[in-house]
Amino acid sequence: MTAVEDLSFPPLLRGELATGDAIRHACLRAAEGCDAGLVCYRLAMDELQAALVFAPEVPLAQAMAMLPLCGVGFQNALGALAPPEIAVHLDWDGGIRINGASCGRFRAISPGTDPRAVPDWLVIGFTLPLIPATDRPGDTPDRTWLYVEGCADLSPAALLEAWARHCLNWIARWEDEGNRPLHADWEALAHGLGEQTSQSGHHGVFVGIDADFGMLLRDGDSTHLIPLTDLLEAAP
Repeated sequence: MTAVEDLSFPPLLRGELATGDAIRHACLRAAEGCDAGLVCYRLAMDELQAALVFAPEVPLAQAMAMLPLCGVGFQNALGALAPPEIAVHLDWDGGIRINGASCGRFRAISPGTDPRAVPDWLVIGFTLPLIPATDRPGDTPDRTWLYVEGCADLSPAALLEAWARHCLNWIARWEDEGNRPLHADWEALAHGLGEQTSQSGHHGVFVGIDADFGMLLRDGDSTHLIPLTDLLEAAP
């Protein structure tokens, strides 16, 4: 594992090693009133965890754009570091797909759930499995691990640093240009578009996302809108 002092984060972001779950650590630090831009992380032999603390200045419905933003930042980071044959896609609900199989996920946590209110803080974090716990990964063909997909030489620390850089670049672009560029890039990476799926008690064909990244599910003549805030988890 790379030494903590060797990690390098871009200006406006700073790293903090978590002794336990990195996402929970970030939530606790956010609740204590830490500044936005804190990146909490845990680098283990079998798993990478990281979480970024935000202090939104817009209502939660708009602030939730940080979930797909961090996902696109992850794809950009892994795409730059992994072999060219590695395909990275994103599930609407935060799941990460590598070469079509599930490989970790993003989560969103906030102290409130009112989409019209500006939250005190918002944490977006991810867990990325690196190696399987058994020697029979073929038993779960819909699930994979980073190193199983030909990325054994990729440094988790380098991936973490690259994710932070790409997220910061996307945040600056989002502040300047709004959702449109992020919307286009996310849809290009979306897994399951045009396919049947279920979400929040609704069933239908995943036909796209609205301006605030809500899922559009078409069920016959009806189209259901599932807002991103449905994915929020309660703060610990």
